This record gives sequence, structure tokens and C-alpha cells, in this order.
Amino acid sequence: MSLRGDKTKQEIRDAAYRLFAEKGFKEVTMKDICERTGLSRGGLYRHYESTGQIFQEIIDTFSAKQKDEVFMKIEQKVPAVEILEGLLSKYEKEMNDYENSLSLAICEYYSNPAIPKEDNSVKRQYEISKSTWNALIDYGMGTKELRRVNPESVFHVLVFAYQGVRMYSRLMDLDWDIPAQIRKEIERLLLPEEVLT
Repeated sequence: MSLRGDKTKQEIRDAAYRLFAEKGFKEVTMKDICERTGLSRGGLYRHYESTGQIFQEIIDTFSAKQKDEVFMKIEQKVPAVEILEGLLSKYEKEMNDYENSLSLAICEYYSNPAIPKEDNSVKRQYEISKSTWNALIDYGMGTKELRRVNPESVFHVLVFAYQGVRMYSRLMDLDWDIPAQIRKEIERLLLPEEVLT
């Protein structure tokens, strides 16, 4: 695809992301995306066949980007604590940014019975995220920057707290300090006492 085509696809994904965050998945139509981007229906369909295809590409891009960034930093021997703090900062910011949360859209999209169970992309995204966090925690334990823990257990605490805040923030007002509390608890689980004080 040409650079111009890539740029158009990125603009479509950016506009669709905002729509999915505002309305969830079920309420967004290709017509909505045309209106938001200013593209004709033909222009939009030249790049994407459906809202599902756009949504799936948005989700796939997020997971791949985080994984690539973490593995590149590990390869470059960036300190594990620095990588960890960058990720936790990003997660905390996203938990506070409930207006741009895709949690509702994710639940609507992946609970659709039309999606074949063998093509469970949410499970694939979960596994990508788990492998990324496990690699980071293993790396940090290897460099002795992080405590000896069960990486998968820490990942579960983090991911389900993160997704819970993202979902609940769509349903009710949450205390503004909850994301910071979650971050501090993950740090307490992973960082040695001398780093915490």
C-alpha cells in the first residue's frame, strides 16, 4: 500500500477509535466513520470492509506495539524498573482517561456470537499481553531489579484491575486515586523495599 493509503487507513482507525470509545462497538456504523473522516462510502470501503475489521485492526495494533516496545527495550538492556515505570505510568493514565476507553466496545465486539470461538482474538490479545509482562518481570528478576514473584500472578492482578477500572468507569464515577492505588500495589509487589522507600 502507498504512503498515502497507509495515512488514510491510520486516519480511519483514529476516527473509528474515538467513535468506539464514545458509543461502544454495536452503535458505530460505516456511515458514522464516513461522516467523521469525510470519506465517501467508496473511499472507506476501499480500505475496510466492515466496522469489525477496523476494530480488530485497532486492537491488534495496540497489542503488537506494546509487545514490540517492551521486547526492544529488553534487548537494548534498558533497566527493568525504567520499563516497568513507563508501562505503569501509561496504564495509570489510561485508567484515568475513561472517555477514551474501549472496554465497552471490546465487551460488545468479543461477546458477539457471530465471531467464531476458534478465532477468539480477545484470548490472543490476552496471551500477547501476558507474554510481554512475563518477559519483563522475568528480565527484571534476572537483573535482580525486581522481587522474585510469580510473573503470571502479578500480570493477572494488573490486567484485571486495569480492565475493571476501565469498565466500571463507564458505569459509575470512580475515585480519581484508584489508578494510583493500583499502580502503588503493583510496585509494592515487584520492587524491592529499598527502591520503594
